[in-house]
Amino acid sequence: MGGSLTAAAFAGGFKIYKHYYVKHMRNRQLMKENMEAQLQLLKAQVHPHFLFNTLNNIYSQTQLESPKGSKMIMGLSEMLRYILYEGQKQFVPLKQELMMVTEYISLEKIRYGNKLDVYVMTPGNADDLYIAPLLLLPFVENCFKHGASNMLQNPWINLTIEVKSTTLTMKLMNGKALMKENGKNKTGIGISNVRQRLELLYKDKYDLQIREDEEVFVVDLKVDLKRMESMKEKEAASAGNEISYA
Repeated sequence: MGGSLTAAAFAGGFKIYKHYYVKHMRNRQLMKENMEAQLQLLKAQVHPHFLFNTLNNIYSQTQLESPKGSKMIMGLSEMLRYILYEGQKQFVPLKQELMMVTEYISLEKIRYGNKLDVYVMTPGNADDLYIAPLLLLPFVENCFKHGASNMLQNPWINLTIEVKSTTLTMKLMNGKALMKENGKNKTGIGISNVRQRLELLYKDKYDLQIREDEEVFVVDLKVDLKRMESMKEKEAASAGNEISYA
């Protein structure tokens, strides 16, 4: 009797150990694949200190001669800093990601001048919510790269982001040139990259619908974010330490 109980206890203990070992290895693999996916977005990560020093020097030179150019350089510098440093973390505050999205749009508005019609609405209640970095930005970049930049007249973009509890909902629409007879307009590799990261990091916790009509490109994204209230959780996310995705 005693031997049977010991064997059963051993078997139960081994089963529990195996479960946590498999979960641990799965999380490690997810982290590895997530980092590989992020690295595809960080092609410019060469000599960042040289890059920022050069940008700062150009900024100083243009402050008096070209205030508009100076503002663009400062915005670009902040974006590059976010991509190079914050982009390597597991999670960042949602408000940081939203700030980069609006900064990117501001830079594009300067470039387009009065030719671009933009509507942007982002939430103010993003406290304690964290998101994988560079998850929203590629969608907005795609709007300009494959949408507004190809429109000869009246380019427009409409972006609405809302947060209810821990669920983020984004609706992004942009006008685009008429599709050519021989094929559809192509989207960038950034969208494929984001699809991969969503599946890795938010499996069964997101819904992404992309629709392309004749003159409109529409992105509907819904994703369940992490709420981190304790300092320990926030420090772990900022340091890039291992966090279970399960």
